[in-house]
Amino acid sequence: MTARFFHAGGDRRRGGYTLLELMVVLVLMGIAAALVIPNVRGSENIRIQTAVRAIASDIMYAQSDALAYQARRAVVFDPAANTYWIAEVSGDELDFDTDAMYKVDGPDQRFLVDVDITSGGAAQIVSADFDGDNMLVFDELGGPVAGLDSDAPSAGGNIVVSGDDGTAYQLGVEPYTGRVTVQRFGAVAGDGG
Repeated sequence: MTARFFHAGGDRRRGGYTLLELMVVLVLMGIAAALVIPNVRGSENIRIQTAVRAIASDIMYAQSDALAYQARRAVVFDPAANTYWIAEVSGDELDFDTDAMYKVDGPDQRFLVDVDITSGGAAQIVSADFDGDNMLVFDELGGPVAGLDSDAPSAGGNIVVSGDDGTAYQLGVEPYTGRVTVQRFGAVAGDGG
């Protein structure tokens, strides 16, 4: 028995799309692209904000840990390497290998944060200045002090974080209380933005 195929309606061409079908698909793709492209552009700013929030959170963590354990803590910023780490202060000098706090998911379980990884490469620590140093120290009561072995209150300070898009954020740490504030401003001088 052989099978016979019948085509109703005569000789109709197979395959291909009509011009109308192609136009509908192109219009839909254009609308989808118009919706997606602004979201992709905004993602860099979101990554910068994520890095800024992480830095602010870690500063507050160091302050609360100092208060909870009645022991000095320091946050050491390295703008050149785009990193910072949190240390348990035990003397008048800090050594990453012996003083860095424990962090389960940190490199070698040390509290070291690489801002490039946190922000997907979108954020850069431009500067960190606390009493002329790149280190923020909290005393046993959680107040910022002028140095590792100093009892003098800190004058406060700030960290500037910028993105490739020219936006920058300043994290301020207030004297006496250690309150962290964040302010967004335009391009950082020298960024060309």
